[in-house]
Amino acid sequence: MSAGLDERSDVRRSIPALAREWRWLLPDGHPIRRFCLEPAAGTTPRGSILFMPGRADFYEKYLETMVEWSDAGWHVSAADWRGQGASGRMTADPLVGHIADFSIWIADLGALWRDWVRDAPGPHVLAGHSMGGHLVLRAVAEGAASPDTVVLSAPMLGFVTAIPQFVQHLYGKIMCSIGDPERRAWKTSEKPGAPTDERMSLLTHDADRYADELWWRAQRPELEIGPASWRWVERAAASIEVFRAPGVLEAVMAPVLLLAAKRDALVSWPAIEAAAERLPRGELVAWGPEARHELPREADPVRGQVMAAITSFLDRALPARTA
Repeated sequence: MSAGLDERSDVRRSIPALAREWRWLLPDGHPIRRFCLEPAAGTTPRGSILFMPGRADFYEKYLETMVEWSDAGWHVSAADWRGQGASGRMTADPLVGHIADFSIWIADLGALWRDWVRDAPGPHVLAGHSMGGHLVLRAVAEGAASPDTVVLSAPMLGFVTAIPQFVQHLYGKIMCSIGDPERRAWKTSEKPGAPTDERMSLLTHDADRYADELWWRAQRPELEIGPASWRWVERAAASIEVFRAPGVLEAVMAPVLLLAAKRDALVSWPAIEAAAERLPRGELVAWGPEARHELPREADPVRGQVMAAITSFLDRALPARTA
């Protein structure tokens, strides 16, 4: 066991004593799981951050980051997307990540946003990782949420795949038409063709932080989930195409920080770079081979830089109020 796990596993593997977890009903009655953590006592209030995790994710994986934000004076909230984490499932197979259309998640985030801003003190930051970053950016672009600033970690704005971009959506449609669209699109891991024992190499260089996810899945079996459905693949490709339309990203006026790993094996670095150039107030920070997909869960040298980049961005975009 490394020194990192000895020193900080109590933060990464326990729900803070002052945190709250609860079930909240979406407008159609589907329950999702929510989390909130007040700013640490004695800190200067900074505002509120709502963090949304990625595909097959759950918010426990980001406790370390959320506690650090709380320690810096932020009111921190998170939620599991409909159909994953502890927010139920959408198919008979509980290990399949499925959604009929990404617009459902956009509507869910809009409802959550409206409820959250009623009580969360401003300014308001909306953050997301991977698929969560995709949905956050699309929700802002479509007016479902109106944050003061946006933070995106490895946003899913394109796939790393041998299938050419211009046929990805068509390929997904074909695969849905020749079998059950709710069936698994691949067998294991986070990427088609990648064996289970290579999963960590896709996500992080830090073995202890990777082990945190497995620990939480053992403690809370309802968090276990696996590959996406073919309908998810097809709808994800369709949703990515939304951003390619002229004027969509150009209409996002909020400051947006994009964090990316150039060697990311899951989401497309060129797509993130292109999006940053189109966003009127986009700011891009990227890492090379020292970083993998889960930037907030990377080894300390990279993770420290990731957290510092977020702090710097928020300090410039939303300066702390002075008494």
